[in-house]
Amino acid sequence: MATKKPSASDYSESSIRVLKGLEPVKQRPGMYTRTENPLHIIQEVIDNASDEALGGYCKQIMVTLNVDGSVSVEDDGRGIPVGLHPEEKVPTVEIVFTRLHAGGKFDKGSGGAYAFSGGLHGVGVSVTNALSSRLDITVWREGGVHAMSFGDGDVIEKLKTRAIGRDEKKSGTRVTAWPNPKYFDSPTIPQAELQRLLRSKAVLLPGVKVIYSNARTGEVQTWQYDQGLRGYLLESLAQTSSTEPLIPLFEGEQYAGADADGFAEGEGASWVVAWTEEGNVVRESYVNLIPTSAGGTHESGLREGLFGAVKSFVEMHSLLPKGVKLLPEDVFARVSFVLSAKVLDPQFQGQIKERLNSRDAVRLVSSFTKPPLELWLNQHVEYGKKLAELVIKQAQSRLRSAQKIEKKKSSGVAVLPGKLTDCESNDVSRNEIFLVEGDSAGGSAKMGRDKEFQAILPLRGKVLNAWETERDRLFGNNEIHDIAVAIGVDPHGKNDTPDLSGLRYGRICILSDADVDGSHIQVLLLTLFFKHFPKLLDLGHICVARPPLFRIDAPARGKKPAQKIYALDDGELAAVEDKLRKDGVKDGAWTISRFKGLGEMNAEQLWETTMNPDTRRLLPITLGDFDLDASEARFNMLMGKGEAAARRAWIEEHGNEAEADI
Repeated sequence: MATKKPSASDYSESSIRVLKGLEPVKQRPGMYTRTENPLHIIQEVIDNASDEALGGYCKQIMVTLNVDGSVSVEDDGRGIPVGLHPEEKVPTVEIVFTRLHAGGKFDKGSGGAYAFSGGLHGVGVSVTNALSSRLDITVWREGGVHAMSFGDGDVIEKLKTRAIGRDEKKSGTRVTAWPNPKYFDSPTIPQAELQRLLRSKAVLLPGVKVIYSNARTGEVQTWQYDQGLRGYLLESLAQTSSTEPLIPLFEGEQYAGADADGFAEGEGASWVVAWTEEGNVVRESYVNLIPTSAGGTHESGLREGLFGAVKSFVEMHSLLPKGVKLLPEDVFARVSFVLSAKVLDPQFQGQIKERLNSRDAVRLVSSFTKPPLELWLNQHVEYGKKLAELVIKQAQSRLRSAQKIEKKKSSGVAVLPGKLTDCESNDVSRNEIFLVEGDSAGGSAKMGRDKEFQAILPLRGKVLNAWETERDRLFGNNEIHDIAVAIGVDPHGKNDTPDLSGLRYGRICILSDADVDGSHIQVLLLTLFFKHFPKLLDLGHICVARPPLFRIDAPARGKKPAQKIYALDDGELAAVEDKLRKDGVKDGAWTISRFKGLGEMNAEQLWETTMNPDTRRLLPITLGDFDLDASEARFNMLMGKGEAAARRAWIEEHGNEAEADI
């Protein structure tokens, strides 16, 4: 009897493949590192050495580009532990380099090896190992030299140990990696970028010597800064041909004490800020020494702190001309800065840690930077007035630009809906409107919003399914009438060229409960925009706000104080609970609240989780993988009145993919 040959469409038990060890990294390297060149996998090793220095255990880091194409990173820290791991029964150093999610940085309590570190997932050097054709490690620790080697992530030479002389009290780690070129677009490490990275480490680690050595060219560079940030910023400004700083540099550092409200002991930041009138601005930020090239919530905190202090000074001295209102970007436009934040449990966007997402970092940095700048400006009023003059110029320039593109006002414009709570700004590119489900949530949104640029339109009940409604009958529905008039654009078809000069908001955000009814309202509104306002969808004006479904009240753990953590859905809730267990919190010690609706959130919670541009998660709506015709067919099947049979068949086919929220 002939056996059936499996076809490409078969989906059976054997279709599920389990990737073990470092296989996931080799299969999908782009999920774990940058694949343009190997710099980031070398940076993972440098970051480990930097974490030793951050803890005060390391005074020198040396990076060598070897003649054979390998890169060595050596530090004089404590050395990676080499004894048998108590649970795994293999050398600990082997686990560090061969297991994903194994590291010394999960335990942030008093017994942890690292209180503050950039390492967060325990993924770093195991990725370096997986993507290197060979990796050698030497550890000097506890009177011995310990060495082992890996090939393509697997052990090829087991750990060997020999004693070192009594007089030689050396400790530390040296890692030499040969990046495998098949995983990278280019096998060459950009030297200028590597040197910039190393110099920044020296800046952020005062007193630590950082050495760069190129064995191929004989070039050696050494950086050691005792007063790092100030000199670094001035040097960088000189290189970018910026003008001299307008006022003396604003610099400082502050870290939370044991009795700080809401922050862990040791959390805080050091910073240096300069305002220049012309030239390029220099902006660099770090979290636990990790460069955050895409910024994040710590930079938002600095912006908020600087804005608060300057605005307060300007108002106190009545310096603002009539009709001019200061915005954060007016204060921030000509700012250069270097910011180094220390966050106990940083949450990054993606494994390569380019952007900090930790919500608490906004309040952390702003609360530490605003009071000292406010005090300094009031102690040096002449400098304060020079700065005020600069930021007022920026505000006036912004207002002139906004007036050029301001919507045309004609006598024929309909009266805005009475239930619309409008924003104050006329800058369409910045303004946003929230279409909010329900009056109670609308009330929280009105109180929680930033009235400068955020408008609120509460919707009563469910919007009409407009898929098969003729365009000239749309305004018979009050909700749709109010939406169209509020946004300032008339309904149109996919082949029309509508007049968008009356558009009043750059973002139109759908804000509904995180439950089934909320999802239904989202679909009805998206149907309306897809069918009758397609140009707004094409141009990226439509977004969906993503409020959390859960709030977790976590008790204090180690250095971390009690905190409120928000989770978007069940998956995030499980991840938060897993993290709490790793932090040593026992099951049942935390409480979970489920928001039945937006109305249950107070204004402050709604602002922090869903409306604050610095900490919210806003989903832009696009057609994605579908073309226009495919999207139209899908909408027709889902929303068409005569499509019940097709809908039923589709639900029967895909129904078990959804988790019922009952």
